[in-house]
Amino acid sequence: MLSQRVASIDALRGFDMIWIIGGDQVIHALHTAIPGHITASLSQQFEHVPWQGFHFYDLIFPLFLFLVGVVLPFSLSRYRTAAGPDRKRIYRRIFRRLILLFFLGLIYNGLLNFNFHDLRIAGVLQRIAICYFVAALIVVNAGVRGQIIATGLILGGYWALVKLVPVPGVGAGLVTPAGNLAGYLDRHFLPRPFCCYPFGDNEGILSTIPAVATTLLGALTGHWLQTKRPPARKAVGLLLGGVVSLAAGVFWGHWFPIIKNIWTSSYVLYAAGWSLLLLALFYWIIDVRGWRRWAFFFEVIGMNAITIYVLHSQFDFGAVARIFVRGFIFRLGHWTPFFWQLTIIAVEWVFLWYLYRRKIFLRA
Repeated sequence: MLSQRVASIDALRGFDMIWIIGGDQVIHALHTAIPGHITASLSQQFEHVPWQGFHFYDLIFPLFLFLVGVVLPFSLSRYRTAAGPDRKRIYRRIFRRLILLFFLGLIYNGLLNFNFHDLRIAGVLQRIAICYFVAALIVVNAGVRGQIIATGLILGGYWALVKLVPVPGVGAGLVTPAGNLAGYLDRHFLPRPFCCYPFGDNEGILSTIPAVATTLLGALTGHWLQTKRPPARKAVGLLLGGVVSLAAGVFWGHWFPIIKNIWTSSYVLYAAGWSLLLLALFYWIIDVRGWRRWAFFFEVIGMNAITIYVLHSQFDFGAVARIFVRGFIFRLGHWTPFFWQLTIIAVEWVFLWYLYRRKIFLRA
């Protein structure tokens, strides 16, 4: 549990996770039921950009990593004693989370199928594990100024690597799908299969480095929320930080394009900008104004986000949903996919609500 838990963080994490566990399919199904320019544009926002550019769906993963970082200053503060931080306990916790998250990521990728030849090593949870591990070590051993410097060095260093190190047979500076340095390293050092482009893995080796910066930007935000400033002033600070980060991402994008698949430095700043703006909105509504009832739905998801992420891949919630709607769901015509997806999300939420009521949380 967070000391002085910030409810908006749980709610925003739940808002983020719902698009992964079926919310995106609700939007696509809405376009099927009501085809038109508006629903088509909305549906497009829930598909990843093939390479350069940014859709809302390209925010989902960096927002989650950002929130992992936001929580760090709160969670690690539990290990402070009168003599300072209990480093041995902190390091044990950090290492345990690294192993557990990485293992859950392999399960998500099909480890229990025992088809090791086709097992994807990289993945979302694996990247979260590594980014958490590195960012937590930096937060424990460096002050706020050191964390700012580390973030800048990571972003600048990654830009220099991608732009200045030549790719054999291609040259230096290319950020095309086939010609970028991150993809080249994945093809030569990361076992296949890859996701989600043929020339590398979008959670690959080199691109994990700037993802650490995403987590550190979240940690710096967590430090801001821990200050003694009035809550309204904190919300304004989040808003201003979001605007500055967005502008910096767009500006840098002229020379180092915004590309999710290789997690470019401009993408880090641009996604962090939107993450800060969303957190500012949730924080203002929930923690400053005190309007919390509407957010309960998202809080239930957010407090067991890793649980539902893993189980969504391993368990057929649709089999349970079918019990309740099989008598009428397929009589709804074009609306069938829409209501079917809503039903699955409802079943998932009730399961998480049961865990919430029983105070069962996966502390990964």
